[in-house]
Amino acid sequence: MPEGHTVHRLARTFASLYAGQTLRVSSPQGRFADGAAVLDGRRLVASDAWGKQLFLGFAPADVSGARVAGVTSGSDTLWLRTHLGLYGAWTFAGAPDAPEVAHAIGAPRKRIGERETTAPARPASSTSGGSDGEWAVPEPRGQVRVRLLGDHAVADLTGPTACEVITAEEKTAVQERLGPDPIRDDVDVDAFVAAVGRSRVTIGQQLMDQAVVAGVGNIYRAEALFRAGVDPLRPGRDLPAAAVRAIWDDLVVLMRDGADRGAIVTTRPEDRGPRQAPEGIRPPEGRARTRQNTDGLPDAVPADQAFYVYHRDGLPCRVCGTPVLVKELAGRNLFWCDTCQT
Repeated sequence: MPEGHTVHRLARTFASLYAGQTLRVSSPQGRFADGAAVLDGRRLVASDAWGKQLFLGFAPADVSGARVAGVTSGSDTLWLRTHLGLYGAWTFAGAPDAPEVAHAIGAPRKRIGERETTAPARPASSTSGGSDGEWAVPEPRGQVRVRLLGDHAVADLTGPTACEVITAEEKTAVQERLGPDPIRDDVDVDAFVAAVGRSRVTIGQQLMDQAVVAGVGNIYRAEALFRAGVDPLRPGRDLPAAAVRAIWDDLVVLMRDGADRGAIVTTRPEDRGPRQAPEGIRPPEGRARTRQNTDGLPDAVPADQAFYVYHRDGLPCRVCGTPVLVKELAGRNLFWCDTCQT
């Protein structure tokens, strides 16, 4: 499931491609035909992310201007709310003059973590996507729930967990059920600290609870707790408030960096080199490789050096050399070092 930084990248992508444009909205699959009909011909005036939820704001076509990144345009704005879940993805294609964007963000699940590729420019053809020139609008591929077609680009949504049209009041109600998002500035950090501190549920479980903190997934959960030196099985109420606040502050740094660079990198430079496993310990063979969308770029941190503990079970801890542990916690694999996280 894409983590929160990925959804913020999606919000920025929609702002870059469509801000202020009147869009053609359709449902090639047919399952969202009624919702598409409501939004078709409206103008995109806002693109907002909160945790793993994406909200696209559509105003009547005669509303001028465009506001993005979480600004509600008015009471007549309708919102397309989507949640990618385990299998959802947005796929983009653009005309030669479109801003450069990721080709796909989200699934397929055979890739671990966020994976993006750059959309190639498409040659001109007789199929028009807007008044500024002609370009080849690709045919929908797969079961496309929603298609957004603008002047220079097309975006297709497949396999989402949630896809609905809601009012501004309903959008507010959804956000009020979510915890604070470390990538946003308009959140109540004290609410996160208080929620953790009043619960006997382990900190490892609470970080995956979207009502406690929005946007954190399995990678950020494991990595933030390692960097904090906190045992993931420790009850939240047993942690000092200062330690919980430190975890939040680190999540702010890590997740905003992920949103900017398009990859999760949590290791400090001095910890990225190879480390010898203790004598008698053999790392498991045939493990899945965690891929990032920056793989192959000359200045990118190699994927096998990007994490401390996530998907490194059986490998030596980058700091102490103890084998990294893994266990199932609330249906998800938890990775940690029981020497560094005490």
